[in-house]
Amino acid sequence: MKKSKVKQLCAVALAATIGLSVLAGCGSKTADKAATSSKQELVFNLAADPKTLDPGLNQAVDGSIVDANAFEGLCKLDENGKAIPGQAEKWEVSNDKLTYTFHLKKDLKWSNGDPLKASDFEYAWKRVLNPETASIYSFQLLYLKGGDEYNTGKGTADQVGVKATDDTTLVVTLAAPCPYFLELTASTTYMPVEQKIVEGNKDWAKDAKTLVSNGPFKFTDYKIKDQIVLEKNENYPDKDKIKLDKITMKMVTENTSAWASYKTGQFDMVYSVPSSEIEQAIKDKTATTFKMLGTQYVDVNVSEKAKEIDANAAKVLSNAKFREALANAIDRTTIVEKVLKSGQTPAHSFVAPGIIGPDGKDFASKKYFEEKGDIEKAKKLLAEAGYPDGQGLPQLVVLYNPENGNGELYQAIQDMWKKIGVNVELQTQEWKVFQATRDAKNYEMARGAWNADYSDPMTFIDMFISTSPNNEVGYNNPKYDQLVDAAKNEIDANKRFDILHQAEDVLMEDMPIIPLYHDTKTFGIKDYVKGVKVSPLGYIFFDQAYIEGKK
Repeated sequence: MKKSKVKQLCAVALAATIGLSVLAGCGSKTADKAATSSKQELVFNLAADPKTLDPGLNQAVDGSIVDANAFEGLCKLDENGKAIPGQAEKWEVSNDKLTYTFHLKKDLKWSNGDPLKASDFEYAWKRVLNPETASIYSFQLLYLKGGDEYNTGKGTADQVGVKATDDTTLVVTLAAPCPYFLELTASTTYMPVEQKIVEGNKDWAKDAKTLVSNGPFKFTDYKIKDQIVLEKNENYPDKDKIKLDKITMKMVTENTSAWASYKTGQFDMVYSVPSSEIEQAIKDKTATTFKMLGTQYVDVNVSEKAKEIDANAAKVLSNAKFREALANAIDRTTIVEKVLKSGQTPAHSFVAPGIIGPDGKDFASKKYFEEKGDIEKAKKLLAEAGYPDGQGLPQLVVLYNPENGNGELYQAIQDMWKKIGVNVELQTQEWKVFQATRDAKNYEMARGAWNADYSDPMTFIDMFISTSPNNEVGYNNPKYDQLVDAAKNEIDANKRFDILHQAEDVLMEDMPIIPLYHDTKTFGIKDYVKGVKVSPLGYIFFDQAYIEGKK
C-alpha cells in the first residue's frame, strides 16, 4: 500500500455507526440465574475449518469469529460499535490526535498463566507489519507512523510508532489523525500474541496446546476439519461475567447435513441455514437474519497469470464488454428472492448500502445495472464483444467453495448465463484450498466476497488498486489508482466522496468483478441460547451468551 493510504483513512470520521445486534438476551440478574440452572455449554456449527487461527494472519470471517472470542485487543466494541476498554483500562489522546497512550489493566495474564505485558502488543503489531510475516492484513496497521516504511522494507521495526514504555503502558504514534483508531484496536489484526509461543513453534496456531490467548475463552481442543473447543478463560479479567463454560465449534461444511443435525438437537446454533429452509425457520423462530455490511460478487481473473491457466479463456475474460454482458445477464432479484431467500439486497453497485455520505445520502445510491438484469442488453454486449449468442467461446470455469449454500447460487448464475449463450463449468474446492487458489490467481472466474473492515466506502474501493493485497482479480487501471490516491489525500468530505464515486464508476465500467448481492446472515439459533451478539462486520461474540431453559 502507498503511504498516502494512511492520510486518507484517518482524515475523515466514519460515515456511519457500526452496531451490534443481540440475537436473544435478558437482564443480567436473569442471566445469572439461568447460568446456575442450565448447563452452560454451546455447540455451534462454524461450517468451515478456518485457514488460520493466527489473528495476525487471519483474513476470513470464520477465523475472525473464533479469534474474536479467544483473543482481545486494547479495546472491544459495545453494542453501538463504539470502543470501550478491553485489555486497556484507559487511554489518553494528544491534542494533535497523533499520540495514544494506553494503560493496560493490572495483572493481565495469558491463558497459560504467563503475564501479559504492553510489549506483547508491540511485538504483535510489528510482527504483522514485518514483510517476512506476509500478512495480507498488514494494511490495517499502516495507520502507525513508520508502518508503511517497515512493511515495504524501507524502514525498520524500531521506527514504527508503537512502544511499550513499561509493562502496562503502550504509546502509539500515528502517521495522521484517525478518528476511528480506537475501534481498529478491537479488530483481530490488532490482537496480541505471545512472543515465546509464536517463535517457539511455527505451527503454534494449529494446536490447542500452543494456541495461547487472552480473551474470554481459551482453546482446549483443535482437530482440523472437525472441531475447535473453547472453554472459559479463568485468567480473563472479566471472567466472572462470562456465563458459558464451553463452546464447541464444529466444521460440518454441507449445509443440509448441518441443518438436519441442528433440527435433531445436535447443534444449538448453526452459521448457515439452507435457502430452502430459511422462510419456515424464520416463521418458527429457529433462525434469525441480520444485515451485513458486505457484498458478494464474481471475481474475473484479469491478471497476467490468467494466460498461464488458459490463454483462450484469458482472452475472453480480458474483454470488458464480455464481462459487462455477464453482469447484465444476471437477475439479482430472482437470486435473492427465490434462491437465497434470506433478506439479501440485489446489488446494483459494488459498495454495500448503509454508508451515509456528508450529504446525508447513501453512498450506494447509484445504479450500474438493473437488479432484474437486462437479457437483451447482455446479448448485445456479447455480440459487441465478438461472441454473438456465445459463438466462438471456449469452455469457461467458475470456481467456488461449496459451504453455506454457494452451490445453489452458482447453479442459478450458470442457468442465467446459459440464456445468452455462455456455458460455464462449475468446480468446487473446500474452503482452505479455495482461498489459496484464489489468492494465487489460479482460476478463471471465482466466488468473491467482502465484508467491510470499517464503515467507509474506501474499505471497498481500495481493494482493487493495483498494489492491494486483496486485489485477487489482478485488476490494474492507472486511472483507478489515481482516483483512489486522490481520495486518500482529500480532506474535504464532500470532495472525497465525489472522487470515490468516480473511482467506482471506473471499476463498474471495467467490471473485473460482477456484484451479485449485499449480504445478510441467517443463523439457526435455538430459543434457549441467549445473549449472542452479531456485528455487521461479520463477528459473532459469545462473551455475554448463556443457556436458559434447554430441555
